[in-house]
Amino acid sequence: MSDKKLTHIDSEGNAQMVDISQKADTTRTAVAKGEIIMRSETLDLIQSGETPKGDVLGVAQVAGITGGKRTADLIPLCHTIPLTYLSVEFVIKPELPGIEITATGSTTGKTGVEMEVLTAVSIAALTIYDMTKAAEKTMRIQNIRLVSKQGGKSGDIVNE
Repeated sequence: MSDKKLTHIDSEGNAQMVDISQKADTTRTAVAKGEIIMRSETLDLIQSGETPKGDVLGVAQVAGITGGKRTADLIPLCHTIPLTYLSVEFVIKPELPGIEITATGSTTGKTGVEMEVLTAVSIAALTIYDMTKAAEKTMRIQNIRLVSKQGGKSGDIVNE
């Protein structure tokens, strides 16, 4: 069993926001990925740009970035952080079939951007689902994960 404790729980078992006031500002980056799996016909529809709701990937990209910026509004104990960069990119994967989503973010601050990139991937995937659910309701959002982070007290992590 790990000797690490849950930082968002106080000594009495209550939820708490972690006090980061004594931490130094450092440059921090993180990358997250996930996939949305769908039928080949749905993927073809997205690629053709002929969906009734418009440019699926363009809207999902903006939604993912917006979602990442709003992470502290969505996750109750997350700190509001000044993002210096956030991108959302898509790779069409006919072999899945589906779309791989990658979010990359950075900040200079007292806490990292892991939650922001994970949220960006999640919101982008949900937006793709929303915009194409008329064509397919059996799409599957999966494998959302942190693939790397740099900076901060816990150091660098690569998880891919």
